[in-house]
Amino acid sequence: MITLNHYLILSALIFSVGLIGVIRRKNLVMLFLSTEIMLNAVNVGLVAAARFRGDMAGEMFALFIIAIAASEVAVGLGLLILWYKRSGTLDLDALQKMRG
Repeated sequence: MITLNHYLILSALIFSVGLIGVIRRKNLVMLFLSTEIMLNAVNVGLVAAARFRGDMAGEMFALFIIAIAASEVAVGLGLLILWYKRSGTLDLDALQKMRG
C-alpha cells in the first residue's frame, strides 16, 4: 500500500533533481525548466498531503502554484527572447557582462 511517506519521498527526490539543476546549469532555459521541476515537486507534496488529510486546501494551493508558474514562464520566455535577440546567447556568464 502506498502511504503519504512514499509521496513525500518522491516529492523530495524530484525537488532535489530540480535544485541540482538550478545550481549546476548555466543555460537560462534549463534554469527555468529546473525551477518548474521544483514547483511541480511541491505540488506533488501538497496534493498528496491534502488527499491523505481529506481536505482541499493542498489542492487549492497547488492550483495557485500552477497559475504562478504559468505566468513565470510567460514573462521569463519573453525576457529570454529579448535577451537572445540582443546578445545571441542564453549563457548565464554573458548576463554578468551586461552594460548598464
